[in-house]
Amino acid sequence: MPFAQLPDVLIHYELAGPAGAPALVFSNSLGATLSMWDPQLPALQKQFRVLRYDTRGHGQSRVTPGPYAIEQLARDVLALLDALELHRVYFCGLSMGGQTGMWLALNAPTRLSKLILCDTAAKIGTPEMWNSRIEAVERGGMKSISTAVMERWFSATYRANSPEVVATIKLILESIDPDGYIANCAAVRDFDARETIAAITAPTLVIAGTHDAATTPGDGHYLADHIKGARYVELNAAHLSNMEDPARFSSEVSLFLLSK
Repeated sequence: MPFAQLPDVLIHYELAGPAGAPALVFSNSLGATLSMWDPQLPALQKQFRVLRYDTRGHGQSRVTPGPYAIEQLARDVLALLDALELHRVYFCGLSMGGQTGMWLALNAPTRLSKLILCDTAAKIGTPEMWNSRIEAVERGGMKSISTAVMERWFSATYRANSPEVVATIKLILESIDPDGYIANCAAVRDFDARETIAAITAPTLVIAGTHDAATTPGDGHYLADHIKGARYVELNAAHLSNMEDPARFSSEVSLFLLSK
């Protein structure tokens, strides 16, 4: 499995698809790994050079001392792109990954051709909510929050109809290093782009889930309304819309990236 040694962290990544195709970067949500994008690979790796990576503190990437910041996570992306000699990419991030994409679009606009913000918000939750989450993990580990997280990530209908998928994702969440998770909670807690996202110039697609209580359709509309020319799409899903409605998610991504 490929790893990139960046200045202060070892990052696990996977690169698939035709060598000459445009590069598409997927950035995972808090508490997930690059495997969350498995449903998108069959369709999208035919058209794009797909780069997935485990965010610092997640999966097989190294856990470094926290707390982290979204800027730090975004600079990891830039360093990874430099290491792989990918100079300009499409970027698709979900939740925390979407906030990483916002920072990149605002601070490294020449590196992004198009931006896809999925199930995310310019500001997610409150400091009190995040501090409570951090304290719960400090006390009881990842299993203490995993059931509640699954209820946010997937709609009740999907949980009833696809229990095996939900069980697999729950195990992945529970396998995340608590220190890495806590450090990333701080990054999401402290990020607020509500006053700056209007400066994003990259062509942008915003994807929201109708049943997403964590980053609501209202949060998605806020992004689309404040980013000039942004397109808004709403899927019949909760927070992990790419898993709950994978066919439409992949189709919308492909249509957006291939459009003029």
